[in-house]
Amino acid sequence: MSQSTLREVEHEITVSAPADTVYRYIAEVVNWPRIFPPTIHVEHLERAPGTERIRIWATANDEAKTWTSRRTLAPEDRRIGFRQEVSTPPVAQMGGAWLFEPLDDGRTRIRLLHDYRAVDDDPAGLEWIDRAVDRNSRSELDALKRNVEAAVSADELTFDFEDSVTVRGRAKDLFDFIDRADLWAQRLPHVAEVDLREPSPGLQSLEMRTRAKDGSTHLTKSYRVTFPHRSIAYKQVTLPGLLDLHTGRWTFAEDEATGITTATSQHTVTLKPDAVEGVLGAGAGVADAREYVRGALSANSLATLGHARDHAEGAAGG
Repeated sequence: MSQSTLREVEHEITVSAPADTVYRYIAEVVNWPRIFPPTIHVEHLERAPGTERIRIWATANDEAKTWTSRRTLAPEDRRIGFRQEVSTPPVAQMGGAWLFEPLDDGRTRIRLLHDYRAVDDDPAGLEWIDRAVDRNSRSELDALKRNVEAAVSADELTFDFEDSVTVRGRAKDLFDFIDRADLWAQRLPHVAEVDLREPSPGLQSLEMRTRAKDGSTHLTKSYRVTFPHRSIAYKQVTLPGLLDLHTGRWTFAEDEATGITTATSQHTVTLKPDAVEGVLGAGAGVADAREYVRGALSANSLATLGHARDHAEGAAGG
């Protein structure tokens, strides 16, 4: 493979936030599903001072992909290097770096560098990568600017909460109930239709039409990453009017000594402040939206967990 087949591209954006703050948002990968629209989930595989190995699940040209990368972290230089360890075709090799340059007025210039090759130097594959890198880079930088600036100015817009149930049953049975979302239309009263697809093991696309209390239905789409029989992480990509972000995780913690499992549904959401009055009425504010969103999501989560508990306890004969 000749050196001439290596493609090198650069994207940049300016953010109204200090360079150290912006660096931290990229360095801490737990933030990625919140600040990057294509990112579904990120897991640490290895961690050591100045370096780490991570697995990323994300969309590219509306296709869900997963890959493993190594990163080098240099906070003193405000630089983060990355290199895909296991790429997904048509990508043969990909790497690059994030650079964060402080400006005199307290803003930060972010430069995102990529270098890559296509499998077998295929021109069609290279064109696919060009489009995916350009689309995702622009999307990531725009989202990073928007979400970092929002986080600096208004922490109340993003919040986390969770609901749990205690079950006399196995984590495996609870996991299976949540994993088999293709059966939810038969198992859950608030679910009208489901389309569950698994393009690769452990990576799912879930489209679901759910019923509201007034009888209306609405369609949602999520990507899910499964970790049998511990957890299922997801990111909702079609959002209701009040939200700019919704990510979550189902977790199942079993105490083998007692046979009791704690099943938890965790949510992270970011509100869309300009939509609050349009959805909730004149005079409604962020506090009203927080209460409304938490109530609606918790109601569905607890309903699902309740049915999962019945399933698991029935399987256990309890």
